Amino acid sequence: MSQQGGRPARHEDDWWGELYDDSPQDTGPTAAPDSLDDRYASARSAVAGRPADTLEPPPAEPAPPEPAPPDSSASPPAPARAAVPPQRTAPLPRAEPPSPAPSPRPPEPPPAPPSPFADSVDYVGSGPPTYDPEPTALPLADPEALGELVADTVLDGARYGACTVRAVSLRGDSARYRGEPRRDALLTARFGTGEQALLLIAMATGARATPGAHLAAAEACRWIGRAVGRSHQRLAEDIHGARRGDLKSGLHRLTDRALGRLRASAVEQGLDPGEHTASLRCLLLPAGPDCRTRVFFGVGDGGLFRLRDGAWQDIEPHVSPDDGTGAPVVGFGSPPERTPEGDRLTLDLGLPAPPSPFEPAEPAPEPPREPFRFRASVARPGDALVMCTAGLADPLRGEPALCAYLARRWSGRTPPGLAAFLADAQVRVKGYADDRTAAAVWEA
Repeated sequence: MSQQGGRPARHEDDWWGELYDDSPQDTGPTAAPDSLDDRYASARSAVAGRPADTLEPPPAEPAPPEPAPPDSSASPPAPARAAVPPQRTAPLPRAEPPSPAPSPRPPEPPPAPPSPFADSVDYVGSGPPTYDPEPTALPLADPEALGELVADTVLDGARYGACTVRAVSLRGDSARYRGEPRRDALLTARFGTGEQALLLIAMATGARATPGAHLAAAEACRWIGRAVGRSHQRLAEDIHGARRGDLKSGLHRLTDRALGRLRASAVEQGLDPGEHTASLRCLLLPAGPDCRTRVFFGVGDGGLFRLRDGAWQDIEPHVSPDDGTGAPVVGFGSPPERTPEGDRLTLDLGLPAPPSPFEPAEPAPEPPREPFRFRASVARPGDALVMCTAGLADPLRGEPALCAYLARRWSGRTPPGLAAFLADAQVRVKGYADDRTAAAVWEA
């Protein structure tokens, strides 16, 4: 509506005319009967809008009216305000969800110990040996003497006081290929208890190309073990007291007694004492931590070495032939130049003297014996003392590559385990295929 006396100028007043205009007809009642469905449809259209099938297209939007001429009586329009640009505000920091607490990492497993075979080799020297590295044939067995069989390899170890002991005896490549028994024997024993205990390591090698060589070697170890075991208290006292002279003479008697028993056993069995024999090497170690005296004694070939500061020292006792042979014996050696009366012999017709009927016949002379070897030394921390048979002593003296390899493996105060010691002791050298027996002592 406009003010009184005015005329309508805008389309806003059209609704008033349409409301009170007489042109539209009254709707009135519908011609169709008023049913329940009609009432439901009416209520639904009132609440949710008319049904889709009854909707009419929306009326067209009326065209904008023409602008009216300016009215002088109207107040001037207010000046338009400049649009205010929207204010830019820094976006609020996005609230990040709190990070979950880091779960505790499982403890890392300890590093695996180094394998004893990590740096081990099969052979050293100019080339591979002739024989295979593993056993090929077993020795022939007698069903009535199964106790005489010996194993291919024997391994042992212990730790007493300030020393750690490793010992091994294994069959050589030649014997493994030919199916011969191991001629080397090994004995490790402890006599006594506490700090007065005494450790014995004995090894023996039977004569080459002899059927019962392995039996002679084992018997020699048993005889010397019995002799030392029965005298271990006196021997331990001499070692702690550093009585070198008493030790040498006492051990010399025990060794002669043991080898004499071996020769007597050969006679009882109807064997040749010269064949039923063995070389014997022994090592005495006191169990007390305050005594570092190491005593070696024996008869026959082999080796005694000391590894100190990474270098090998050959400390095998050197003996002269006169130490074990004594005076010349009839049938062995040269005859004396003078008679007991002092007359010089100038002519020998070679005629044997007839036996005297008044004197008993002399027994057959014994062959010359091997000289006795003895050495008592004081060990230092970090030393490694190695006693071995000729099967390992010969390549150690003849192959520098083996010396360098074992020096690298056995240097230091941490001794190898049994498996690592076995792997080191059986490193082969071309041209050396005999049995090997070795005992090593590491000083803490």
